[in-house]
Amino acid sequence: MSEITGKQQSDRFWQASLEELKQGYMEERQTGPFGGFVCLIDGQVFEKGRIYEQDGYFYEAERFMQQYIRIKYVSMFHYLLTLNKKLTGLTELQCELLRSFYEGKSDTDLVAAHGSSKSTIRNHRFALREKAKQARVLLAIMELLEQQNDDPAPFIEIHRTATMVDERYNMTEQENAAILKQYFKEGLDGRLSEFPRKEKRKIAILRHLMKRFTSGRQYTEKEVNEQLSAAFADYVTLRRYLIEYGFMDRQEDGSAYWVKE
Repeated sequence: MSEITGKQQSDRFWQASLEELKQGYMEERQTGPFGGFVCLIDGQVFEKGRIYEQDGYFYEAERFMQQYIRIKYVSMFHYLLTLNKKLTGLTELQCELLRSFYEGKSDTDLVAAHGSSKSTIRNHRFALREKAKQARVLLAIMELLEQQNDDPAPFIEIHRTATMVDERYNMTEQENAAILKQYFKEGLDGRLSEFPRKEKRKIAILRHLMKRFTSGRQYTEKEVNEQLSAAFADYVTLRRYLIEYGFMDRQEDGSAYWVKE
């Protein structure tokens, strides 16, 4: 199986159906000789036809994927609540309440934890349910729109771990391609002519540079520097922005770097 880039994994996440998003994985026929299951969070693959062992128990691929998500992320519910609030549309308080509702805590428990009243908690429950209804209607509207008309200027996908989601991502694929052509004069696999000051252009360049890193793999700082210095002399600046904008993450001591999922 070929290596999975951060962009490929992000695309897989956003293209997943609602049911696939809820379960946290999707089936892919091209994975292994018999197909397999791919985790939407980190790209981990389990192939059909293989048996996986965990603590003395043996599982077929799909059941083991479910175990994997539970052990590593608790649940897809918990993981989705960690996404940037610009992606979920939820405030920090709403995330806390949803987590408590999911864990079966009573209104009395929540009153004690947040210092509010039962009526306030009920109001939050009502508001969240109304928000869910609005989201379903909007989703249906947008899907019908897409069926009726192909978007002539699709926007770039926002990576799930973006630390700042604002107008800098207001960029079409055509604009993105034009920026890359301007700054990678030797070709997209070549060197970067300069690192721009404008935020939108930075995003385009950083998104492209992430194609040089593989999802699910850990890199030493030296390996990251080697990849980035092949693109630009000031690799330290590139590395800093990849971390700052949520494309990559690292250990506090800099001993390991990885594509942020």
